[in-house]
Parts: sequence; structure tokens; C-alpha cells
Amino acid sequence: MKKYILLILTVVLTLPIQAAKKEKVQQVDSLGRKIKTGWNFGVLPSVAFDADLGFQGGALTNIYYYGDGSQYPEYIHSLYAEAAYTTKNYGIFRMNYDSKYLIPKHRLTLDATYQPDAMCDFYGFNGYQSVYNQDFHKWKKDPAKMGVLEDYQTRAFYKYKRDLFRFAADIEGTIWKDIKWNAGLGVLGYMIDECDIDMLNGKKNVYDPATDRYAQKAMDKNVEGMYEKYVKWGIIDKNEALGGWHPYLRLGLTYDSRDQRTCPTKGIYADAFFTYTAAFNAKYGQQAAAGYNHLQFNFNFRHYVPVYRDRVTFAYRIGTQNNIAGKSPFYMNTYLNTLFIQRVMYEGLGGANSLRGIMRNRILANGFAYANVEFRCKVAKFDIGRQHFYIGLAPFFDLGIITQPYELDETKIKDAYAADTDALKLPLDNYFAMKDGNFDHSRVYMPHMAAGLGLKVAMNENFVLSVDWAMAFDKQDNAKWANFYVKMGYLF
Repeated sequence: MKKYILLILTVVLTLPIQAAKKEKVQQVDSLGRKIKTGWNFGVLPSVAFDADLGFQGGALTNIYYYGDGSQYPEYIHSLYAEAAYTTKNYGIFRMNYDSKYLIPKHRLTLDATYQPDAMCDFYGFNGYQSVYNQDFHKWKKDPAKMGVLEDYQTRAFYKYKRDLFRFAADIEGTIWKDIKWNAGLGVLGYMIDECDIDMLNGKKNVYDPATDRYAQKAMDKNVEGMYEKYVKWGIIDKNEALGGWHPYLRLGLTYDSRDQRTCPTKGIYADAFFTYTAAFNAKYGQQAAAGYNHLQFNFNFRHYVPVYRDRVTFAYRIGTQNNIAGKSPFYMNTYLNTLFIQRVMYEGLGGANSLRGIMRNRILANGFAYANVEFRCKVAKFDIGRQHFYIGLAPFFDLGIITQPYELDETKIKDAYAADTDALKLPLDNYFAMKDGNFDHSRVYMPHMAAGLGLKVAMNENFVLSVDWAMAFDKQDNAKWANFYVKMGYLF
């Protein structure tokens, strides 16, 4: 792991280049930061690591225009483009534009993204009410253990195939001083199915009769995963099982007194908004699309408290997302709504984009709340050429809880389970937390918690490489000792 981090840091420090136009560095601002002017290009390989997604390779660029520098560290225009793929068959193809000046006195953000995900995480509904068993998907080097039902099932047991297309256009205007109005529209297209085991296996054979051994890490496509079981048992409705297309409209209010967007050192950001999402082409043209029209409400509050100038900042975020009308399909409950698209993906809850150290999408419910706390310290500042850098450390604590669980029909689930003739079917308590033979509903509202430490390497305040190490407090959230994430930008 260390060699990858060193490689990434080396790339960040050596590859940024300037535009052909010569830049003039102005005087420092009130916090002692050297002011940037003109164009600034950050070009580097898209090399990253996510414990859930694997090692990432590709290319990205972020182009900033600061004009005469009078608004620095705010930029006038930002254009971001990225194309990358990971070792766990997760792709990123994205373009994003952000500006507060293209439309005078309004902020405009445009985003177009395509994300193929051959092994998207699915751990069941309602957090701790769904049992996580690491041995079900952890490869055993001893082939003799492969036939033990209570042990290994398949590496894809907690996975399903999810390809996502997203287009979003968001605009913000001023009502009075720091109070803003917000509007947005877009479309989310989900293409969902069982994992393509033949594609994932490649040329590997699941079983070689000549040697009477299983191929290393090959998967048996006849072994059902959690997603297939949920569909078979009727927990996931067949009309939502293959995804659909969802145009949406978003309206809200924002209060924003931050001194900057990328790494605020003081101020408050708060928003409250509604998102109405329609549905069409559910299950690729079949019935019941209208049954998934729904209305969601989001509230977020972020506070940045200066401890020592811009060097040390105490930052925290609390938020919630709840479904207040209609029915949201299960795959959309993994998406954390936001007024402005700044990251490639907003997963909720679990993973690098919400609860670090906790498995991606571990907490799947109709509604949830979360909190993130960070103590941000800029430990060193320096220049390389005309580029201004800082290195920072940020210990953090993340927490998530369910506010609106799925109402599981226990009788129907038990009947469907009893009628299931799968020879590899295990006792029901391997999938659901049980108490005295019934579902244990008390575990639904238990908090999911994790903590860790982040390393930040920033160029010109806005281009930030983040390396986070995090550990979950409960093995039901992650049986690994710790997770690493290498991403761009701060979490909030």
C-alpha cells in the first residue's frame, strides 16, 4: 500500500503544469495565502485506491480560471474530466463544469457521468437487521474448504451488477446576502442485473476435473448471491429488480457563509431541499413504472470552526435523507441526494463518500441520518515553481443511523424461504438477525460508527488529494482491520 501512496504523491507534486500564458503572482491575502491569477491546469494520471473498488488507473484533468485573482481562492471557472477503471471492474467516465460567473450572480454546475459497476455492493436491507458473514465471499486458499456450506459461497455473494448514467444541471441564486435559492434537474438511469460471472471469471474454470481442484478465485454462477435471494423471496419487487430511468426535479434553500468551497476554514453551510423523482421504462418497458414516483427531503448542516488562523479547523457535518411520499426503488436508496455534483458518486450510507471504514452501501433503508466530524490541520506549506501546496492531517469520526427502515413482511419472507428449493440454502439466521425465531427489529436503529485519519495534499487550495485510513467499530460493518481510500477532495 505504501508504494502506491508514494507514487500518487510523487505524481501530484511533479505533474501539474501551467498554461502557456505567463501568470503573475499577486500579493498575499489576509490569511497569508499567495493569490493565484489566470489559468491553472492540474493534469495527472487518475491513480487511486478504494478498499471497496480496488486500485484505479486512468487520467484526469482539472482546469481552473482565477481571472485577476480578486476572488481567490474562489475560481471563476472549473472544468473537470476523468476516465478511469478499477481492478474490481468499476468505471468512471465523467465531465463536470462549475462556475459562479458564467451566469452573473448565479452558480451553475453541469455534470455528465457514466459508471459501469460489475460488482456493486449489496448487503441487504436495514443495516444490522441483515447479517453480514465475511466467510461467504472471502476466498479460501484451501480448495477442500470450498464445499463447506457454512463457509465460502462466492466472491460475488454480496454483489450485483449496476451501471449508472447521470446527467445533472443545478443553479443557485441569491435571495439576500448568504441566503440562496436552488433548483436543479437531471436524470438517473440504472441498468441492474445479477453479476456476469462468466465475464468476471474470464478464462478461469470453476472446477477442473483433471486436477479435482477449483481454479483460484473463480466463481460458480450457479451459487446465488444476496441480491438473487432477495428477488426470489419477493423482498425486491420484480418491477424494480432490473432498474429503470428516473428524471428528477429539485428545489431548495441554502445558507452559505463559508470563506471558500473546497476547504473552508470558517463559516456555515446549510441546505434543505426536496427532490421529486419520476420513473419510466421500469424493467425496460414493462409495467408499474409509475409506482416508483417518489418525493424525498434532505437536510444538511456543516460548520467550520477556526481554531488557529487557516491552519487548524474543526469541521463537522450532520444530515438526513428521508422518503416522504411514494415508493423509492431499492437501488435509488443507495444514492445520497445533493444540490451540487462535486464528486463522482454520492453513496449513502457506507464507503468513501459517506461513512469511511464501513462497507459501501452497508446501510440500505428508505431514510437515514449521518454525521461526520474532522479536525483539519495544515502541517506544512510550500511552493514548487508557481504552485502553492500544503500537506494536512485530519483525524475523523463518522456515524450513520436508519430513520426509515424497510417494512419487511416477515410471514411472506418465511413462506418464500420455505418454498425455496435451492440446495445451498442456509438457515434464515444466516441472512437476517433473529431472536427467538423471529426477526430482531431492535437492531435496525443501532448506530454504525467508524473512525480514522486522513492525509491531504493540496495544490492552490482547490486541487486536493485525499488519503484516508478508517476502521469500523463493529465487524458487522467491516470485518477487515482497516480500509484505505485515495480520492480527490475533502468529504465535505
